[in-house]
Amino acid sequence: MSGRQTRPLQGAALLALSALLFALMGVGIRELSGSVNNESVVFFRNAVGLLLFLPLLLIKGVRPLRTTRLRAHLWRTGYGLAAMYCFFYAIAHLPLADAMLFTYSAPLFTPLIAWWWLKEPLNPRILLTSLLGLAGVLLVARPSAALFEGQALVGLAASIMAAFAFVSIREMSDTEPTYRIVFYFTLFSTLASAIPLLWAWQPLDSHTLLLLLGIGLLATVSQLIMSQAYALAPPGLIGPVAYLAIVFAGVIAWWRWGETPGLTSLLGAGLIFSASLLAILRRKA
Repeated sequence: MSGRQTRPLQGAALLALSALLFALMGVGIRELSGSVNNESVVFFRNAVGLLLFLPLLLIKGVRPLRTTRLRAHLWRTGYGLAAMYCFFYAIAHLPLADAMLFTYSAPLFTPLIAWWWLKEPLNPRILLTSLLGLAGVLLVARPSAALFEGQALVGLAASIMAAFAFVSIREMSDTEPTYRIVFYFTLFSTLASAIPLLWAWQPLDSHTLLLLLGIGLLATVSQLIMSQAYALAPPGLIGPVAYLAIVFAGVIAWWRWGETPGLTSLLGAGLIFSASLLAILRRKA
């Protein structure tokens, strides 16, 4: 690619699809949370993605994966893997609603980081849309008093690290295609997340292994789609669309576990949709 593209409609649509797949991945993680440790989930989430690149390597060789921006890929991996571990820690030590709030509040930080890092435009409308989406997340998640405890800082770190990861994808998109960004992320993340298994490995039955493989597949496909979305449009422009993941998760939770959303959740969902619609319709300033 000769330069960064700006196609907000296509980017927003892809980000919405990515949000749906991430929500499905979260359901799988919740199903396994009582029997599988976080170290195993993180490792399989990355290792499965790396395996999916084997056909490309066998057919095309290593040539399509050659890069001159290895340092940028390492930074992107560091941000993404740190966000992943912090998020799983938050799930283990905070109420689920609080952990989900932290995860999907990352778009609040992406416009600020993109403005500081990439000099992307930052105007009052972008800030308003981000705050509107965050208000919707607060209403849907209805965080408890645990939000203000010390462990909540880990959840906050997950949001900030995820925001840095999103912006780093945008920063590389002028020279690096989506598949290359995701390949190096899965490669470096698999190698790094394998280290804790030296002391945290646990036996897995066939059912658990299938669920872990499914989580890894959903994560990789959604990662590819998300990377393409942020390559097509600035994070500050389409970032609030990621809030749809919490709506998708709420619908699935109602269907799977009979969790019925209250009035505040429905109001929050309306705000999320409004923020996402504004993100789609507005244009780069």
